[in-house]
Amino acid sequence: MYYIRLFIIIYFSLIFDGLYAQGGFTRPNDWKKYRKEVTFQAGISEFLGDLGGLNKIGTDFSPVDLEFTLTRPAISLGYRYKLAKNFNIHSSFNYLLVAGDDKLTKEKFRSNRNLNFKSNIFELAVRAEVAFFTSQVGHRYGIKKTLKRRQKGKSNEFILFAGVGGFWYNPKGKNPATGQWEKLYPMHTEGQGLPGGPKQYKRISISIPVGIAWRMTLNKLWCIGLEYSFRKTFTDYIDDVSTTYYPDKVLFEDTYGTKALAFSYPNLGNIPYATAPNGDGTGAQRGDKEKDSYMSLQFTVGRFFPPKRRKTKLRSKF
Repeated sequence: MYYIRLFIIIYFSLIFDGLYAQGGFTRPNDWKKYRKEVTFQAGISEFLGDLGGLNKIGTDFSPVDLEFTLTRPAISLGYRYKLAKNFNIHSSFNYLLVAGDDKLTKEKFRSNRNLNFKSNIFELAVRAEVAFFTSQVGHRYGIKKTLKRRQKGKSNEFILFAGVGGFWYNPKGKNPATGQWEKLYPMHTEGQGLPGGPKQYKRISISIPVGIAWRMTLNKLWCIGLEYSFRKTFTDYIDDVSTTYYPDKVLFEDTYGTKALAFSYPNLGNIPYATAPNGDGTGAQRGDKEKDSYMSLQFTVGRFFPPKRRKTKLRSKF
């Protein structure tokens, strides 16, 4: 939480500073020519949750706790509108694939747990952006040819952003018998709906995207960039793992079937009583209650839509 607070303080201080900055434009109103922009992004995604992490217990926040063999694709289509010289609103539709697998860790409890998942994520998000460290855009003297000192309209800028989004997910687990990926939601793997079990989770949730981006304007129509975005969510079930095993296996199997039981309890048996109920009758730990997170690193291509020039008609004096 310390890093989130630090980001918020820096972000809003830059907003107030950026609203009055020149934004790297030669003329006062040059920024209005770059007001509308359509963006396309492609890159990679990573997951942080109960099945995230290297050779330790998975975490939901620390970017250093990543399993790079589970890197998956991410693509986005968005629209950016510049409200002020250094302040933008950006909306986007994002697709990400995230995954986790206990077989990839040497941490004994997670390895014995033997869970895995993958999930498509479809996200709609809107965010506020503030640009800083901007360089000049346009011709230095506002004319196209000034000896050999012509500027080609390139600029560099860094952007801090924060926003809100909504996303849909649908975790799947790999059936060891068939090798097929099967939906985990209808299997109620933690006893959702049974006496003493948790409520069934929803596959729609809210995300809070925060991040940083670099962008370079190539000319009057095109720009490129690189963006890192971290999303904190309000669900712990992107990987279908949250709290405890359901303590009554017999009731679980009678209600949801043998296949659901196998997906709920795929343990290797290397740790005795790992899934046995606690002394008070509650289920053994299966995950944690921290909310899941995911992130993306994407290359960006942007296309500006500058206003069309009005053609002036010369009027004859005769």
